[in-house]
Amino acid sequence: QVQLVESGGGLVQAGGSLRLSCAASGRTFSGNAMGWFRQAPGKEREFVAAISGSGRSIAYADSVKGRFTISRDNGKNSVYLQMNSLKPEDTAVYYCAARAAAGVSTTEYDYWGQGTQVTVSS
Repeated sequence: QVQLVESGGGLVQAGGSLRLSCAASGRTFSGNAMGWFRQAPGKEREFVAAISGSGRSIAYADSVKGRFTISRDNGKNSVYLQMNSLKPEDTAVYYCAARAAAGVSTTEYDYWGQGTQVTVSS
């Protein structure tokens, strides 16, 4: 129903910035709440940020508050994650996710992208 493709990952030094993008296709986009998750080697996948279908409701993990910004452009069927002041502990594969509902959630998602690697060196 929804297909997701992430891009924008790469290697950056601590304190630097990256902007991740997620392009969505399928039956709907504005009706889907969107989220970003990440998974580091040997660790469980964890919630990073989420945004409601309208963009009016946003949630962040405590570990990224004040550093990361999630946004969406429904006209472009895209969601973004601006990551500033990156730390080595931010190193992970970052996944874009879509929920089959418009309301924001930190846990309940139905569709997932393939992931993009973010590596922060120091």
